[in-house]
Amino acid sequence: MTVALCLVTWNEIDGVKHDVPLIDRSKFDQIYCIDGGSTDGTVEYLAAAGIPVYRQTAKGLNQACWDGAEKCDCDAFVFFHPKGTIPVGDTYKFREFYERGYEFVVGSRMMKGAHNEEDTKFFKPRKWFVLATGLAAKILFKHEGNTVWDTLHGFRGMTKTAFLSMPKTDGKVTIDMEMVCHAYKARLKRIEFPTSESPRLGGVTHFKAWATGKQILKCLWKELWMKESK
Repeated sequence: MTVALCLVTWNEIDGVKHDVPLIDRSKFDQIYCIDGGSTDGTVEYLAAAGIPVYRQTAKGLNQACWDGAEKCDCDAFVFFHPKGTIPVGDTYKFREFYERGYEFVVGSRMMKGAHNEEDTKFFKPRKWFVLATGLAAKILFKHEGNTVWDTLHGFRGMTKTAFLSMPKTDGKVTIDMEMVCHAYKARLKRIEFPTSESPRLGGVTHFKAWATGKQILKCLWKELWMKESK
């Protein structure tokens, strides 16, 4: 089983400067980056660090992930957004799950032993929304196997074969939810493991809560009427 680490970036210079030096490159068979058009030095920094950078072929997180899967030369990959928010060492955990036959693996902020950025707050709108979408997807599409509760965390991975078997949609920011729905419909062997989320080190989020939330709900509605994956 060969495993690739695919960095997904768009103006994350503070994050890459923190995370990239911590990556043990011997843990992966391939490391590369899909960039959304950074202008803050992210691309130059990664190139100087010896990491191949590919400009995504169209706008949107969905396209970044499709480009990432297509650039993968390995059996499976890990999507990692280097923002300084997730322990770099957690990227190494994916290989063990792939070698045990799992086809879809998620680093979860929602399960026991995990930490979400909102956990210290009384009001947790983002966490509650993610858990609600997790419940909805489970009710609508799950047939058997493990539940994926962290439906919207970009820290995840899939075997290349499983990812490329997904139907490609016109979604821009719905790929995380689409991967969950596909895993249920196609009965992929799936698992979550706990990870810890901290505030980003710099830059701004590219996923505004209200606009992204509406797209996720539309995605669930479309998935309900799409033919099940084979």
